[in-house]
Amino acid sequence: MGHILVVEDDEDSARVLSALISRENHSVASAPSLHAARRLLALQSPDLLLLDLHLPDGNGFELLGDDSGLLNDTEIILMTGQASIETSVQALRMGAADYLVKPVNPAHLRGLLSRLIRPSRLRAELAQITEQWRETGRFGELIGASEVMQRVYRQISRVAGTAVTVFIHGESGTGKELVARAVHDMSRRRDMPFLAVNCGALSPHLIESEIFGHEKGSFTGAERQHQGFFERTHGGTLFLDEVTEMPLELQVKLLRVLETGTFMRVGSTQLQQTDVRIIAATNRDAVEAVARGRLREDLLYRLNVFPIALPPLRERGDDVQLIARSLLADMSAQERVRKHFTEGALARMRAYGWPGNVRELRNVVQRVWVMTSGDAIDEEWLPQPLVAPPPVASPAPPQDAAAPVAEGMLHIALGTRLSEIERQVILATYAHCDHHKERTAATLGISMKTLYNRLKEYGD
Repeated sequence: MGHILVVEDDEDSARVLSALISRENHSVASAPSLHAARRLLALQSPDLLLLDLHLPDGNGFELLGDDSGLLNDTEIILMTGQASIETSVQALRMGAADYLVKPVNPAHLRGLLSRLIRPSRLRAELAQITEQWRETGRFGELIGASEVMQRVYRQISRVAGTAVTVFIHGESGTGKELVARAVHDMSRRRDMPFLAVNCGALSPHLIESEIFGHEKGSFTGAERQHQGFFERTHGGTLFLDEVTEMPLELQVKLLRVLETGTFMRVGSTQLQQTDVRIIAATNRDAVEAVARGRLREDLLYRLNVFPIALPPLRERGDDVQLIARSLLADMSAQERVRKHFTEGALARMRAYGWPGNVRELRNVVQRVWVMTSGDAIDEEWLPQPLVAPPPVASPAPPQDAAAPVAEGMLHIALGTRLSEIERQVILATYAHCDHHKERTAATLGISMKTLYNRLKEYGD
């Protein structure tokens, strides 16, 4: 049971909120003004503060900006009749964990109360994770001690305790789902479902039914009512990977859910209420996807409330060896046979560019484990470093032509767009592998679905 303080000048609204909170077995007090709220805060620190923005003696943000320490151990939920991205971002920066749109939806309020966790507990767990990272290089399921990853850890720690939408962007294989899982596991939703969905792997004909559900008889083959992802993750976190692969007409419906918290099953006219945190991700340039008509601009603005940029493995320095050793230790424990990398093997991995990022590194570690008969893994079965050619002043190749591959090297001019580099690498590797798709996907460290999508996009 927790203690909640309602700061609301409308007497009827305060009474209704207090009644709803009491029915959930929490103690509750109410204050009609900032002055009364400060007095009650001095008497007892609440677990949760429901704070109206517009009060007789000032704005609710004034209480958020109070540096007296009264709210150090309190979750803050903003209540406003005019919710906007600007308001939510400002509230986040000032310490609010979420906001409710007035009139407050009882189901949404109950969802918040059911996930009530004292910030002190969150901070204690975060301190434990931080200590573990300093000792082992692990931050939850993420591994790395580089400066760029420390920035990612700080972002995860900051946003996890809030309810704002997170947008992760990074190359394929960098661990975007692990970041999403870390945000969920450190949030108040940790005990509720976490569901990861690859939008590019869903059938275009069934994706709406999978996400929103459908009613019995709504289309041929719909023999029973089906709950979609939003219903199955109610109260939890829905991770939408490769969101730029979602059909445009479905992006409109996703935007509506984000703005209203409601949706309808396919074949239904009844609105369903949902309380789901959205974390989206893409391995593409989102701005370019908007320019090419693959992503709605208004949806990008709604998703990109809290962006997290996940660096590629080649920019993470000694994290390569740290991750490789950790993966090898996991293999040793699983197979009950202890092996280790030689210094030469570690140097070779450090010099390699890892176009497939951590996913490719994991595949390589598993492969060299199998191919090495002794306990010392050397360079024999590791990939050769890709040595970049000297810079040249020639213009970038045309969009419809792949750069040549000679002796395992790909010549790319300085200033070439990342999307064009990706296109050239995929097509060149595909040709190098004699158009063998499985071998190409394994070499690049990407999924077969991603390869099929890219080849279809390139017209190959």
